[in-house]
Amino acid sequence: MIRTALELGRVSNLPTVWTNAMAGALLALSAAPGTAFWPIVLSALALTLFYVGGMWLNDAFDAEHDRTQKADRPIPRGDIRQGDVFVGGFVMLGTGILLTLLLGGWALVSAVLLSISIFLYDWLHKRTALAPVIMGVTRFFCYALAAFGATGSFPGVAIWGALGLLAYVVGLTYAAKQEAYDRIERAWPLAVMAFPCLLVLIFSWGSALALLIALGFFAATGLALHYLFRRAKGDVPKAVTLLIAAISLYDAALIAGVHGGWIPALLTVLGFGLTRALQRVIAGT
Repeated sequence: MIRTALELGRVSNLPTVWTNAMAGALLALSAAPGTAFWPIVLSALALTLFYVGGMWLNDAFDAEHDRTQKADRPIPRGDIRQGDVFVGGFVMLGTGILLTLLLGGWALVSAVLLSISIFLYDWLHKRTALAPVIMGVTRFFCYALAAFGATGSFPGVAIWGALGLLAYVVGLTYAAKQEAYDRIERAWPLAVMAFPCLLVLIFSWGSALALLIALGFFAATGLALHYLFRRAKGDVPKAVTLLIAAISLYDAALIAGVHGGWIPALLTVLGFGLTRALQRVIAGT
């Protein structure tokens, strides 16, 4: 049962959510007064619940599709009932919202908007071409929640970071949508990923550590795009899992370039390695 719960939650990708919490809070703290440790911890816990709950709901909504297309998922395998997964997913979203009560009113608003965007994605992603944008919005609100939790505000530098992450996840999610076909039919939507790359370069300029991390981010993203364009069998899922893990490198480059703290920046880099290691144990897609 534990293995089933972990599979449903795609928990291998959780380190990227934790690094989102660090980046959102620390970018905000670079421009506004506040506190770091406990707001980051509480934000990370809440975002864990939102992420896992959202992934559970994703499988619950996709159960009928998965019975024919992805029969290896827990619900089609008969490991757990669809109704139980729905209940578990909504309970986690609700618990995440309650937890953000400790972070203040605007963090709570961000949590509610995050929950709504998660629900909309899970419900509509098979029906609308805008699904990648909705998924990008969910990561935008990860930054917003953490920023509001740490400072009670959402400064411009944190908003720019969140917009870059939104764009990156739009491209990532578009690529993930092609996983069932194991090929990219149209490459132009991936151009949106140029924006976060430019943002990382701008924010990293002037910091040797930030530029070094940025190079790692560019290398990981470039390798993933190489997989997508190579079109060999298995390349799309390989690219998608690498792009997901590289979210932590994006966070780390911004932390190093804007906040300047080398310890949190390096801890965030570890999120990339941890995600890649966990993806070998629990499928990330």
